[in-house]
Amino acid sequence: MLQKLQRKTLIPSQMAAYTLSLLVGATIALLSLQLYADLKPLLNSQTDVFRAHTVTVSKTVTAVKTARKKGIYFTDKELQRLKQQEFVKEVAQFNNSTFNVSAAISFGGQQMSTDLFFESVPDGYVDIQSDDWRWDSTSNFLPIVIPEDYLNLYNFGFAESQSLPVVAPGLLSQVTFNVFVEGNGKRKVYNSRIVGLSSKINSILVPEDFLLWANREFGAADDKGSSRLLVEFSDASDERIAEYFKANGLNINKAELESSKMAFFFRLAMGFVMAIAVVIILLSMALIVMSMNLIVHRNREMFINLRNIGYSVGTMSRFYKVVTSLLTVGVIMLSAVIVVWIRSYYLARLSTMFNAGGTLAPTIIGSLSLAALLLVICNYSIVRTIKRIIR
Repeated sequence: MLQKLQRKTLIPSQMAAYTLSLLVGATIALLSLQLYADLKPLLNSQTDVFRAHTVTVSKTVTAVKTARKKGIYFTDKELQRLKQQEFVKEVAQFNNSTFNVSAAISFGGQQMSTDLFFESVPDGYVDIQSDDWRWDSTSNFLPIVIPEDYLNLYNFGFAESQSLPVVAPGLLSQVTFNVFVEGNGKRKVYNSRIVGLSSKINSILVPEDFLLWANREFGAADDKGSSRLLVEFSDASDERIAEYFKANGLNINKAELESSKMAFFFRLAMGFVMAIAVVIILLSMALIVMSMNLIVHRNREMFINLRNIGYSVGTMSRFYKVVTSLLTVGVIMLSAVIVVWIRSYYLARLSTMFNAGGTLAPTIIGSLSLAALLLVICNYSIVRTIKRIIR
């Protein structure tokens, strides 16, 4: 009997408006979460479209610096000034080898050798995944990383002109060779292998702990400093970056900076879309709260009479809590289904270009969290409104 009476107090247009606004807001929010989770590996990987906000920086080589080579190295004062810039998040230095390095390999009964150089950067900036990328002072194995461009130059340039076979990355990593390290009257031979190809750093890399040790053991005593830096920006789209680098005679790979800008704007766009979704959800919450307030105020006498004949606040609010809870849970479940359907569509398209994908955890967790939050707010608002009106 009570439910029949309370059912007549509902305003269908407001219930429909709440349902529609919540459906739109929840769908946008859940889709944004799921899309970001699916594309996050691309944002963190070293692809041509999305890469980290880290670029290689060096000084511009001029005629004066050609005669005075010391000018290409960064001083402590210059490093400190660069680190203090608001758009700079972190600065890492390239370490250069200060000893003689050569490599030799036996092929077809003949031995080929070449001079090399080594550099190192902190491991967090090396864009490869390999269990072999480590140096053990008790081991005779030295892992090496070379740029992807080196292999491409050989396969599509040198190998073509010399009628030599091309080399696949997987085959290259299986080739072992000897590395000879010399300096300060000392000499050591390492068994070496290329354990990865870097698409980010254009240098021949070895583990940093090895290079620091080898420079002390075999290298020259004077520390010239670093001629190249890895700079991570907090905002790659900041106009002050280009102005600062030009004013201080610094070179930067503009293609890398553009890629960083794309990644930044993608994250910014996702944040903006998420903010819109939150606003829509807040408006839908305000709508249902105002709707319940209007229902209670329009039927004030009914609620007072119900209290007078012995109905408690919990009993009077139960019907409205059930209605709003069913609407809220049903709409969010429908939003999740829509997100899963849209996800299957965009993953089919993205899979042709990238290795995109992931789990549905963001949608599931987001749906449960949003439903729980809305149920708590709506139920609390209904009880509070009825208590206030019958006092």
